[in-house]
Amino acid sequence: MPVDLTGKVALITGAARGMGAAEARLFTALGARVVLTDVRGAEGEETAAALGPAARFVRHDVTDEPSWATAVAAALDAFGRLDVLVNNAALYSTSPIVEEDPARLDALLRVNLAGPFLGIRAAAPAIRESGGGSVVNISSQAGLQGIWGHGAYGAAKWGLRGLTRTAALELGPDGIRVNSVHPGAIATAMTAHLGTGRHPGAPLGRLGEPEEVARLVAFLASDESSYLSGAELAVDGGASAGRMPLLPGKETDA
Repeated sequence: MPVDLTGKVALITGAARGMGAAEARLFTALGARVVLTDVRGAEGEETAAALGPAARFVRHDVTDEPSWATAVAAALDAFGRLDVLVNNAALYSTSPIVEEDPARLDALLRVNLAGPFLGIRAAAPAIRESGGGSVVNISSQAGLQGIWGHGAYGAAKWGLRGLTRTAALELGPDGIRVNSVHPGAIATAMTAHLGTGRHPGAPLGRLGEPEEVARLVAFLASDESSYLSGAELAVDGGASAGRMPLLPGKETDA
């Protein structure tokens, strides 16, 4: 069954570029109207303008509660309703725990965990008023398994996984489904340090593309996933399935 988002209004954070921009492009192509938010004003305006009248851009800091009220109000003012929230905005950095700067930990927790928490609080009443809908939290492979150097980032993304499950319980009676998506290494500015081409940590052997994440997010936003809530869906080329052997067909103890 093809995904159809006709008539739905979505708010997507961190949508100036990368996965958020890919999600916004796909949502509008599938019939949705979209409010893109980001702290990158010029990039966000450019991305929204390219999508035409079905898109609006709002400069938005996800760590600021009044900024969330402004973003939700912008969706209601522009399109009259809100059906979908995609908590996509994130910071990314890695460091061994013993070398991590506590200030960096605080920043990662504020953007990657407190941001979605504030977003759910701000958007849930509007989504309930629309008759229900969908919240999609973009977590990470690092929210499904321990990854070296991801103590701070992983803590935030594991927390988002837990927030998703609790929100699914609390908001389900209002007809609001809440799910988490767990991307692995996706070819965006956030993972530019990985280079391009092959990704030996993923069984599929390559980096993912933002559009591959966007297709899953669109499905979760649509009525085709109407009985799916509290789920954790990996889109990581199989990387979280287990440890890869060093050589094809030969496992080692190393």
